[in-house]
Amino acid sequence: MKKVIAALIVMIVSINTIIAQEWQTDINVAKEIASKESKPIILVFQGSDWCAPCIKLDREIWSTDTFKKYAKENYIMLKADFPRRKKNALSEVQTKANALLAEKYNKQGFFPFVVVLDSNGKVLGESSYKKTTPENYIKELNAFTK
Repeated sequence: MKKVIAALIVMIVSINTIIAQEWQTDINVAKEIASKESKPIILVFQGSDWCAPCIKLDREIWSTDTFKKYAKENYIMLKADFPRRKKNALSEVQTKANALLAEKYNKQGFFPFVVVLDSNGKVLGESSYKKTTPENYIKELNAFTK
């Protein structure tokens, strides 16, 4: 019985690892990977601990198995988070890097704000939170890359 439980745990962890979404936090790393893999970059500006639409976008789109599976094969995900609570504070280096991204790609300071970039960092399109399905959100993001 213990072996069966242990095997189930290993399977569950393996499945979660396979579907796990890898978020980049460095634009240069994201560009490098995007260039090597010929994929667009999905840059997400969010306030993970204070912005209600950001939290909804994460829960309804980014965290779904449908989106994670598709993104793993088709996008390079780049996150620029702007948390407000002390316990969620980012390093000083990351905070500065996110501020530089915002200066270049989110001058109006909208949250959430989604920017589709090519591997050179050129803006292909912009979006935000929408009450929709992961499949429809993927279609919208893909429309910018055609």
